[in-house]
Amino acid sequence: MNGREITQYIGFWLAMAALVGIVSGSASAIFLVSLDFATSAREANPWLITLLPLAGLGIGYIYYQYGANSAKGNNLLLDALYADRNPIPLRMTPLVFFGTIFTHLFGGSAGREGTAVQMGGSLADQLSKWFALDKRHRRILLICGVSGGFASVFGTPLAGAIFSLEWMLVRKFRWESLFPAFLTAFVADWMCQEIWGVGHTFYTSPEMPGYSAASLAWVIPAGIAFGLAARLFAETGHLVSDLFKKVISYPPFRPLVGGVLVASLVYFSGSTTYIGLGIPRIVEAFETPLPWYDWLAKTGLTGLTLGSGFKGGEVTPLFFTGATLGNALAAWIPLPLSLLAAMGFVGVFSGATNTPMACTVMGMELFGYESGIFLGLACLIAYFFSGKGSIYASQNLEAKYLWRL
Repeated sequence: MNGREITQYIGFWLAMAALVGIVSGSASAIFLVSLDFATSAREANPWLITLLPLAGLGIGYIYYQYGANSAKGNNLLLDALYADRNPIPLRMTPLVFFGTIFTHLFGGSAGREGTAVQMGGSLADQLSKWFALDKRHRRILLICGVSGGFASVFGTPLAGAIFSLEWMLVRKFRWESLFPAFLTAFVADWMCQEIWGVGHTFYTSPEMPGYSAASLAWVIPAGIAFGLAARLFAETGHLVSDLFKKVISYPPFRPLVGGVLVASLVYFSGSTTYIGLGIPRIVEAFETPLPWYDWLAKTGLTGLTLGSGFKGGEVTPLFFTGATLGNALAAWIPLPLSLLAAMGFVGVFSGATNTPMACTVMGMELFGYESGIFLGLACLIAYFFSGKGSIYASQNLEAKYLWRL
């Protein structure tokens, strides 16, 4: 590029990234406020959980009748990036927004990242039609949408930008995507927190041991456990989804049956700990010992909820799974409980999404930069030991290993 082309590039993407950041940050703010309302309403009225099967039927029917390929969720964004498929339909935004809200209102176990990313990608891709962008620029725009959605829903702009690049372009970074992705992330986060005034969960900084060969060596078994848990989480969701598709031919009936099973499990267990986002339990994992099976319960319930056709993200359940697994490992691994919870928080996420860099940076944004070495090692080890699996079926992992796992 010559000087003029660089100037034009910077000017164009300053405007586009800022616009995508404003839109995606605002969408995330509205979504987070609505999600808090839905969660509060369910907690105040536990009987709403009995209506989960009907909610599932409604969500399934709407997606079946009007969703078209929107039902593919995050995988649709990856398909659009890799294969330059048709523009992502604008209908994805309201569908996933209300689908996720109703999933949480009536007691499903799901997250929020998937919703924010899908809204950001869907809204951003509309600009490719308005501005007649070519294939290369459309890909950058999609990356911006994912960056803005992720950054604003978690309050982690650095991790949001890196996640969009690492997740969508596995080991194939393109320099022209860097500036737009980071600018969008910071604008979206600023819009959500400063303009809309929507805050995020605060996590206490983990207790830090001294840096020594022994303390760092203990990260290895913990990271392996996080990687295997990530693989179990991903495979559970895929297995449930495949089973429901094989056994139940009419799509709207899948979340209906899934809702019956989830509501029944909640009723017979007498516990609502593992439904919804599970933020209170995640916070507890940093403070006090918890039942060792918490991570397994959340893995199973989330796999059943999302695999049967309910809507929402996987990342916050991954945080739950990782933090509670780290909490359980404190009984055998001589590292501070809070540090193990933080390592699991980002480690399981890293293994399930194959984004170790983004997860390391996210951990440092959330828990402090002092813990960066421990978090980075846990994320990298979990990434390798999660194998060639992902919660996103369309993620391109051909370059993950030089060998097959």
